[in-house]
Amino acid sequence: MKRLMLALIVLGLFVSALPWTQPAHAQSSGPVVRVLHVDGIIDPVVVRYLGRNLERTDTSLFVITLNTPGGSWESMRQVVQLILSSPTPVAVYVAPPGARAGSAGTFITLAGHVAAMAPSTNIGAAHPVDSSGQDIPGYLGDKLTEDAAALARTLAERYGRNAEWAAKSVTESASITAEEALNLHVVDLLAGDLDQLLRLLHGRTVSMANGQQTLSTMGASVVQTPLSFIELFLHTLVNPNIAYALWIIGLLAIIIELYHPGAVLPGVTGAICLVLAFVASESLPLNWGGVALIVLALAFFALDMKVTGFALSVGGAVAFVLGSLILFSPFAPESPTLPHFRVNPWLIAGTTIGTAGLFLFALGAAFRAQRLRVPVGVQTVVGAEGIVEVDLAPTGIVLAQSESWSAVTDEPTIQAGERVVVTGVEGNTLSVRRAKSQQERQEGA
Repeated sequence: MKRLMLALIVLGLFVSALPWTQPAHAQSSGPVVRVLHVDGIIDPVVVRYLGRNLERTDTSLFVITLNTPGGSWESMRQVVQLILSSPTPVAVYVAPPGARAGSAGTFITLAGHVAAMAPSTNIGAAHPVDSSGQDIPGYLGDKLTEDAAALARTLAERYGRNAEWAAKSVTESASITAEEALNLHVVDLLAGDLDQLLRLLHGRTVSMANGQQTLSTMGASVVQTPLSFIELFLHTLVNPNIAYALWIIGLLAIIIELYHPGAVLPGVTGAICLVLAFVASESLPLNWGGVALIVLALAFFALDMKVTGFALSVGGAVAFVLGSLILFSPFAPESPTLPHFRVNPWLIAGTTIGTAGLFLFALGAAFRAQRLRVPVGVQTVVGAEGIVEVDLAPTGIVLAQSESWSAVTDEPTIQAGERVVVTGVEGNTLSVRRAKSQQERQEGA
């Protein structure tokens, strides 16, 4: 086990150090535009990815292509701070067509030194909601709404954009198309692709923390800088369906290991899946009540293998479904910028049926096999035939299973050489009776 874990750690360090996981360096001495890609939930992985790139000094302009439904409030604030503190201009570009800057993405777009969108994209709907997609009631909801609205106004005013709409995107969940955003001066540019964006940016003056700066993008070298392999892997995990599958596989594998100690593979698989589930759930609104219900359901399934009836299995199925439905729906809101998360209902249905079937049939059969009495010791001789070595009158000696035994019989004297059948054992003495002859067996058949 220790060797396997050490090998996994070494492999992870080796993979993360591979050259192809690191961003390429520009080879040109002219202007360099480094394109960063943020696609999906805004989480700590995105923060790390942007942080390690925005600190580079070999770049004239950063372009962040953005497509997100939202994300963690803390991660969003960190991304905003990274952009605002960057010594190099940052253009946030909502692209490609069909992309969105929802919730947390609205704040990130407003934070860009240049805010641009591709046609057929949209921005907004940044009103704080709980993880079920409903308004947050009471004082807490008002507090979160005012805080978010103040941040949106601050970012818009910083660059002379439409602060009124920015606040409305929070207080009224306003959402608009790219064309509307340009007309309302929510964003600065509308560009069909990256080449057009760079042409429009050339010669544009932007406001930086240290003063005004004029962009030079004509003929610039464009360097695509995607997430590293490790970052992409961790970012992919931040998906409710993937996280849910990791939780279930991990818990099932641990249970299998407990029922079959020493199998090793289920235990290792379960441990890895649970660690990855924890990593994925860090950026998701995990409800520990849901986790508890799923664990309780698996316990019911396991206990039902030891008792008759299906009451525990029915209860386990109900608990499993309920736990799956609320797994990413905590009772208290964890972030005002997170989108509504839920596990695919078809995945829940399939997993519930599969898990119940696994326990009721596969694991149940294995457990019943473990409970079967394994004949050992002197009991194994019962039912065996033997040969009388010393006349039984009524006691004597019998050869059975290649061993000589003291024996006793209730029948008339059985002479040496006759065959007997063992009917019982008391201590080291066999109880026997005369075996049927071949003719008697044929007549009985």
